[in-house]
Amino acid sequence: MASNEDKPMEDKAWQGVVKDWSEDKETFNMPWGKLMMWFFLLSDTFIFSIFLTSYMNVRMSTTNDWPNVSEIFSLVIAGHHIPLILIAIMTFILITSSGTMAMAVNFAYRGDRKKTVILMVITALLGASFVGMQAFEWTKLIVEEGIRPWGNPLGASQFGASFFMITGFHGLHVTGGVIFISVIAKRVHQGVYEKRGYSIVEITGLYWHFVDLVWVFIFALFYLW
Repeated sequence: MASNEDKPMEDKAWQGVVKDWSEDKETFNMPWGKLMMWFFLLSDTFIFSIFLTSYMNVRMSTTNDWPNVSEIFSLVIAGHHIPLILIAIMTFILITSSGTMAMAVNFAYRGDRKKTVILMVITALLGASFVGMQAFEWTKLIVEEGIRPWGNPLGASQFGASFFMITGFHGLHVTGGVIFISVIAKRVHQGVYEKRGYSIVEITGLYWHFVDLVWVFIFALFYLW
């Protein structure tokens, strides 16, 4: 325990730390929008983590047979069943869109509005393609396989609930991201951020990269396990 003589020295030391920290402009040099996006993504990380953890718990604890995902998510092409081909294409599309979004951020900070808009539009189109393929995947499972959120004729009933909840929640994020990117691309084209700076493009990119990263975990845990 510090003596009374030591307390003034400790107070001065802490005051010095506070002063040094508060004057460090690099530490706090972050737009509020970017900081709030990080907070949002952190909260979303917890939600997806809970969903995926719950899915793994259900998968390991169910007493009924889990459906063979390679068969359920296969497509018949030229008379041959090709497992997970649609899912592989969807994954490739999202990974590609992450690359185009990163390039859009790069060109935005360079001040090249035209290339930024083009790359953001490409990203939005790739995202829309992903959502369209997911809609096709849902239709196939519901119409052809008879799988529902409350039941599954092919095995464990929890499969339908887990699948539609997790992929549906992620699909909503992708849809929101497509709308978000489209709106920002339009505003970049109109020159709205010419004086404000293009940090908003980077903020949009953070959201999109997060959505892509979450899909990697869904792909690994749901389709490959």
